[in-house]
Amino acid sequence: MVIRQKITLLLAAMLLSACQQISTTQGGAIGADRRQNMSMLLSEQQVQEMAGKAYAEETGKARHKGALNTNPAVTARVRGIANRLIPQVAIFRVDAARWNWEVNVENSPDINAYCMAGGKIMVFSGLIEKLKLTDDELAQIMGHEISHALREHTRERMSEAYTRMMGFTLLSVVTGGRYAGALDLANQVTEVAYTLPNSREHESEADIMGLELAARAGYHPNAAITLWQKMAKASEGKTPEFLSTHPSHSTRISELQARIPQVMPLYQEAIKRYPAPSKLRN
Repeated sequence: MVIRQKITLLLAAMLLSACQQISTTQGGAIGADRRQNMSMLLSEQQVQEMAGKAYAEETGKARHKGALNTNPAVTARVRGIANRLIPQVAIFRVDAARWNWEVNVENSPDINAYCMAGGKIMVFSGLIEKLKLTDDELAQIMGHEISHALREHTRERMSEAYTRMMGFTLLSVVTGGRYAGALDLANQVTEVAYTLPNSREHESEADIMGLELAARAGYHPNAAITLWQKMAKASEGKTPEFLSTHPSHSTRISELQARIPQVMPLYQEAIKRYPAPSKLRN
């Protein structure tokens, strides 16, 4: 019994010290400065290294099947937008401007894009072609994905999973293993009650940060609305918000509409700096 108590105290101490509250970004105009719980046993560098390896594997697979950057015009278009967005990241975090950014396009019917930790961007051709995106709209989705990387949402999710794992281990020790068989049920409850709301929070953060990045790069803020209207039309009949990792399209649009007045002055100033300012097209 004494040994179990010592182990319990040790695990409790590890659980308390494993995470630290930090803010990965400056607030910018929209105030993205929520403090995040990050595991001190999982560094930013470790996550970026993992992301770099995963990205190399994905680009390698795409290249092997002849699907990487097969359309020079689309690739140039995506990289051109990225070249305007990336310099804006310093408003949220200066170090991100020095990341080893990579931008590629995969020929795929999927309506998707991502930016891994450390600035590894991939845009799928289906996103552009099926939704018939304007440059303004494409900048919104790319800014959104970049914002996930800036806020280190992947590291935050991994830290949360690690903390839960240690908590379940502690519970098992305290109870003599009696709850070990309930681990799957506990994970399911946690998934709905804890992980999903945080995921929606991440999505909302990325939405408003992406809105600011795009505005600072000279892309029209109202394109965020037309983008998610197109997304809503493309995903009719899909999973409801309660059991989704993303906000509903109507929630997303309402939140973005409320934020547009904050970033419109940034857009109006930005278009003075570009010889061919972006125009909102329907």
